[in-house]
Amino acid sequence: MPDPAEPPPPIPYKRARFSTRLPVDRLYSQAHYWLAEMATGELRIGMTKFATRMLGDFVEMQFSVAVGDPVEVGQPIGTIEGFKAVSDIYCVANGRFAGANPRLDTEPMLLEREPYSNGWLYSVQGERPAALDVHEYIGLLDATIDQMLRQQQQDKSC
Repeated sequence: MPDPAEPPPPIPYKRARFSTRLPVDRLYSQAHYWLAEMATGELRIGMTKFATRMLGDFVEMQFSVAVGDPVEVGQPIGTIEGFKAVSDIYCVANGRFAGANPRLDTEPMLLEREPYSNGWLYSVQGERPAALDVHEYIGLLDATIDQMLRQQQQDKSC
């Protein structure tokens, strides 16, 4: 009998040349962030493996909000830089900014190596937003990757 305290096993996902294992106990945003509810009422938020792959090797991140500042869904709250791109970090929950992951300052590879656990980006003390479950996120990934493949084909034929 499975231990009820252990999360269910992740779902293997593969499409084209991208593969990952998606945790079932997370919620997902359409912007490729994941959310996990912590026991303290805090929401821990990170980037999905798909998002970290698009970013490339992690260089640094900076937040433009301070701990305790109010935040809302869709609000740019900082930037993250990788070798492939610099991107805004968007908030995916309403509430108060509870801080960045301090481990990424000294262990930046956690973002790529453990994106669904120790590589989380920031946390928010607030309310759980409407978000995708793992199966809905798989549908989003399928559509996103298919669109990228179509774009590659169009670029090759030009």
